[in-house]
Amino acid sequence: MYRFVGLLLAFLGLAQSITVDEKGYVMYCPCMGRFGNQADHFLGSFGFAKALNRTLVLPPWVEYRKGEVRSVQIPFDTYFQVTPLQAFHRVITMENFMNKLAPSLWPPEERISFCYTERMGLDGSTGHGCNAKSGNPFGPFWDTFEVNFAKSEFFGPKLNYDIHHGDNTARRWNERYPGDKWPVLAFTGAPAVFPVQQENLLLHRYLRWSVKYESEAKQFIRDSLPRGAFIGIHLRNGIDWVRACEHVKESSNLFSSPQCLGYRNEHGQLTGELCMPGRDTIIRQLKRRIKLHREASPENPIRAVFVASDINHMLSELNDALKRMDVTVVRHPDSNPHLDLAILGRSNHFIGNCISSYSAFVKRERDSNGFPSSFWAFPPEKPGVKAKSGTTSTQHEEL
Repeated sequence: MYRFVGLLLAFLGLAQSITVDEKGYVMYCPCMGRFGNQADHFLGSFGFAKALNRTLVLPPWVEYRKGEVRSVQIPFDTYFQVTPLQAFHRVITMENFMNKLAPSLWPPEERISFCYTERMGLDGSTGHGCNAKSGNPFGPFWDTFEVNFAKSEFFGPKLNYDIHHGDNTARRWNERYPGDKWPVLAFTGAPAVFPVQQENLLLHRYLRWSVKYESEAKQFIRDSLPRGAFIGIHLRNGIDWVRACEHVKESSNLFSSPQCLGYRNEHGQLTGELCMPGRDTIIRQLKRRIKLHREASPENPIRAVFVASDINHMLSELNDALKRMDVTVVRHPDSNPHLDLAILGRSNHFIGNCISSYSAFVKRERDSNGFPSSFWAFPPEKPGVKAKSGTTSTQHEEL
């Protein structure tokens, strides 16, 4: 009996062991922006790791909470499943890597920070290499895993992250940093560009909500929305966004605007209304979309509008405007932007902000599932001409 138990425990220990990837690992701090930007960078990093044939270490999501001076690191699998990612490429959560592999594979004296060139510290100091832990969230991120770097490695200017357009970029990375000598490429920031490159958009299909968030989204839709179809909308209208939209006049592309304007502005130009749609535009576009849906699916008319917003959900204005159409406008009572995203992804139609990376996340998810989306004030209404409808995802599927 005791021998059987011993053998069983030994078997379980082997089953839980993690095989070391001889090709090496890609690790990074998602240190630019909030969730929408980090999601863009994740897709680029996912593609980068695949091109180099190294396992991607899934970093926690960096969050900034009111009243807290330092950022908070939320494990990757809190919001998303790990297994679906394996269908595209090898991954491991940072928690598993640090607990089970790092002690032997990446000992403290061999922890090297990678950056393009020297990074100045917050105090203006130089001569310290990548300064990988200088500032927030850089310091808190690595401190979460008790990581200190022994030295820095500059990979620029000969190497970059663009594995789609460079001349044998992946091969040059592997020649300079072979996995047997450089088992871990730990980047100060994400090895990716923002916004996400067009070639990496389809990788979003492997990003699936965790069971918790998927079930909570379904429960809210079932318990809190009238029976029938619903439209999901994203309103970006906080003071930081007002200030960001001031740069429209001097920019051809801003944040995630390529998702509707195209990566070469082949579908249009930036406008103030595109960045910050007015009340009349929002109401007019909503009424038009509700009417179009009812004409196309009279057996399943729009009964609700679900609103996600950083500040002003416009519930009273929208409820007043849509009451004659027998449509209820609601929001989730909790301030949980990730749950809002999961709900928006399941709507019958989504209207988002072309410039926002938060809206871009929803658009990519819906595109991967074949669900329709459109954007506020796009295409722009011509003066004196009543616009026909918002642009749907089928008109610009490549975005």
